[in-house]
Amino acid sequence: MIVELSHRIHDGMITYPGVPAPRLGVHLSREDSREVYAPGTEFHIGTITLAANTGTYLDTPHHRYADGPDLSQVPLAKLADLPGLVARATAGERAVHVDRTLDVRGRAVLIHTGWDRHFGTEAYFHDHPYLSPESAAWLAGQGATLVGIDSLNIDDTPPHGERPAHSILLAAGIPLVEHLTGLEALPPDGFRFHAAPPMVAGMGTFPVRAYAVVP
Repeated sequence: MIVELSHRIHDGMITYPGVPAPRLGVHLSREDSREVYAPGTEFHIGTITLAANTGTYLDTPHHRYADGPDLSQVPLAKLADLPGLVARATAGERAVHVDRTLDVRGRAVLIHTGWDRHFGTEAYFHDHPYLSPESAAWLAGQGATLVGIDSLNIDDTPPHGERPAHSILLAAGIPLVEHLTGLEALPPDGFRFHAAPPMVAGMGTFPVRAYAVVP
């Protein structure tokens, strides 16, 4: 079974306050293509303008650190076919503390808060759950391969802009996936996780089609 874990990207959607919405357009319409190709043959070529932090997206170390690996430099071994593990937050818990009895080494650790139920609404932007700095440090120390969350941000988002979970995990070379959805459909473990972006040089973030393969 394949479980979809990404939000659908559509024209005008808002992922994060202040980040511009994606705009979809047309480079070549089906009607215009009829003048280029043989009778009965037509194509559509679309365009999209978007900020890299749109929908469900991956953060690489380059997002936080100028000398960190970018989208073209993070190996697929850190992004695809990873053994997955779900860490479920306690109901009402904002600063999520990961259960330290979990074996996270070499795994994609996906933090299930249920906040994705608010995606697309004003409520999604306020008082969202996030990973506690202590748990971020523990995950880095235990050798997690990737960390994801189904919330607005893996960090709290106060006005002063501190981002300890980003700083800790990306410094350890651990990619992050934010704005996941559908984690309630996954078992605690035993699945494989995939979230590979295009190989864009010089960029630190990009949308992904995140999904899990459950036996």
